Amino acid sequence: MVRIVNRENIQIFKNILVAYMKFQEPHTHILEFGNPYIEPCIYAMWHSDQFSIYGVKNKSNVNFLISTSIDGDIVAAGCEAMGFKTVRGSSKSKGAVEASMQMIEKLKSGECVAITVDGPRGPLHSIKNGVIKLAQKSGAPIIPMVWYSEDKTFVKFPSWDKMTAPFFKAEIVNLYGEPVYVPENIDNDKITEIKAELKISLEALQEKAPEVYREAKKNKLWKKQKKS
Repeated sequence: MVRIVNRENIQIFKNILVAYMKFQEPHTHILEFGNPYIEPCIYAMWHSDQFSIYGVKNKSNVNFLISTSIDGDIVAAGCEAMGFKTVRGSSKSKGAVEASMQMIEKLKSGECVAITVDGPRGPLHSIKNGVIKLAQKSGAPIIPMVWYSEDKTFVKFPSWDKMTAPFFKAEIVNLYGEPVYVPENIDNDKITEIKAELKISLEALQEKAPEVYREAKKNKLWKKQKKS
């Protein structure tokens, strides 16, 4: 199978994504609900909600973990164009260790990290150990987050992760769960337990999101946001 994106044409796709992000920026209106605004912290989201990090206000203090793949090169270009920092890592042992060390260093210096907990290739909604280990070694809390919109311009892609992204004017809510702190000295059974708790938190936020969105719509909160 011929790969559409390759090293020869990757710059074209980078330019397209950056242009899209710049175009979309004034049309994307996100309301935050429940963000505890803890710094440093680890924002944890499903791979489908990776663009939700755009709703975080202090973008320059957030480091987004992105794979070292060709696709990751494109995503990294878009993130950096929007003011985020990036940490590149792979699922291979050496690449994962290097990325983890970078993120721990960022967290200990007071910066935040964002990570897709079922990425980069799934399985869908299966939380990997990485986010738990990161919280364990850094002492920073995990902040679960999801985003949601009923606008027709909020598109779900037919990809493995069911990725969502806005196109043109979109009113979106970002929901955040209670901080999850991971003790330094825990065994594998406790790690499994915390992963289950994090999954329950993310699923609860997804279930709650439609109600929060409709209430915000009813109260015209996006219009009030624009006026403030």
